[in-house]
Amino acid sequence: MTKIVATKPYADQKPGTSGLRKKVPVFAQENYAENFIQSIFDSLEGFAGKTLVIGGDGRYYNREVIQKAIRMAAANGFGKVLVGQGGILSTPAASHVIRKYGAYGGIILSASHNPGGPDEDFGIKYNIGNGGPAPEKITDAIFARTKVIDSYKTLDAADIDLDTIGTLKVGDLTVEVIDSVADYAALMETLFDFGAIRALIGSGFKVVIDSMSAVTGPYAVEILEKRLGAPAGSVRNAVPLPDFGGHHPDPNLVHAKELYDDVMSPQGPDFGAASDGDGDRNMVVGKGMFVTPSDSLAVIAANAKLAPGYKDGIAGIARSMPTSAAADRVAEKLGINMFETPTGWKFFGNLLDAGLATVCGEESFGTGSNHVREKDGLWAVLFWLNIVAARKEGVKAIVEKHWADYGRNYYSRHDYEAVETEKADALMAELRGKLATLPGAAFGALKVAAADDFAYNDPVDGSVSAKQGVRILFEGGSRVVFRLSGTGTSGATLRVYVERYEADPARHGIDTQEALADLIAVADEIAGITAHTGRTEPTVIT
Repeated sequence: MTKIVATKPYADQKPGTSGLRKKVPVFAQENYAENFIQSIFDSLEGFAGKTLVIGGDGRYYNREVIQKAIRMAAANGFGKVLVGQGGILSTPAASHVIRKYGAYGGIILSASHNPGGPDEDFGIKYNIGNGGPAPEKITDAIFARTKVIDSYKTLDAADIDLDTIGTLKVGDLTVEVIDSVADYAALMETLFDFGAIRALIGSGFKVVIDSMSAVTGPYAVEILEKRLGAPAGSVRNAVPLPDFGGHHPDPNLVHAKELYDDVMSPQGPDFGAASDGDGDRNMVVGKGMFVTPSDSLAVIAANAKLAPGYKDGIAGIARSMPTSAAADRVAEKLGINMFETPTGWKFFGNLLDAGLATVCGEESFGTGSNHVREKDGLWAVLFWLNIVAARKEGVKAIVEKHWADYGRNYYSRHDYEAVETEKADALMAELRGKLATLPGAAFGALKVAAADDFAYNDPVDGSVSAKQGVRILFEGGSRVVFRLSGTGTSGATLRVYVERYEADPARHGIDTQEALADLIAVADEIAGITAHTGRTEPTVIT
């Protein structure tokens, strides 16, 4: 029986670039999750009798909210729900399921790379029918609804069995518990040369993937160990855990340091990779070479034709504004489209749907293509293995030859995490106030060529997204970018991106932080990072 439950608004339910993220105790408040889910449904139309996909990354509170969402979907008139077995669906797999089965949309329960546990992070994100994150016009409508909501609809029904594949009913709603892995693994087989990768691994090339006790474990075991023949145990931390085993499931040089050190050791694996909490991020490491996300995008684009799914070439490349310009040089050489967008995968969706771009990437360890409408960690790892197998070269040789052909973009991101929001906002406000006076200013040997607050005009729908990050561009191609991230749950994260282009191969072997030292110092001088935040060094450097 349908129930109308009276409720009161919460003032803090504004979705960020990746949905609503808060600590578990916040989501566990009375009606908190229900308010947001009902606000999603209230902001949509025409879904009566349609299919909704529901799944998450297995973090703490995942199962409880899935049960709430199923009952609410039934009460609001959906006809069918596809839910991942055990409540599990990686974010790219959920996108694929939405697209493959023609679902109306999907609810993804994740806080991506953020920690999980009873006092850690949780999130709810709505994806539209193309499989991608909801555009701003929908997230704005959801937020507006959360501010006035006074009731939600649910069903008086018991929890369902999420662990057994099969079909059952919740009121008039059909609920199908599906294999979380099968559809995604089958898709990967159509895109990459599994035979060549299998032969590479069979030749003794040792591959390891650290799933960080997060969602990609079952996917990586099925693909790497069962389909590609890697030895059992090649996937480390393969069982998804509600608290990610105490790990911080962010695949970078800080949180995946053990994997990095192993690959760099003389007896370690030839190739290492890691993925994050919900499976959309990746890190790739070869013997003697950490691949920056910016370089990863550029190398994948330059070598795309080596993978069967991209053998006819790519239509274009899209990158987020803070991502280095390494991919721009590939696009120029190939004579294809190049797009610079704000941070947030939803901005790539229009370009992919319109056939203007094929491969996309963000500097925050996210890469993907038109096969889904999310970034996809395992896809990127398999693409690299396909490239290594086809070129019969190691990761280090591939990257160094790429630099020789295109030049090297020295690049680093400095994160100042959990900065007091007021201090972070004040820093950005003061920085924006300086923009008009910066062009022409000299800082030692560095001279500012241009400075702006990046705005994006979508070439497909004409929408404009302003204040997407402050750019300081120097003569010679160097730049510093400042922006506040919307992916955390405590305070603000100030991200500072530092980049220098170097065409001379003789200068491609310098340590990255050394190559960028003068730009890093100028970034602090211009923005007053220490003065505003009290921080003398970043929390994380990648």
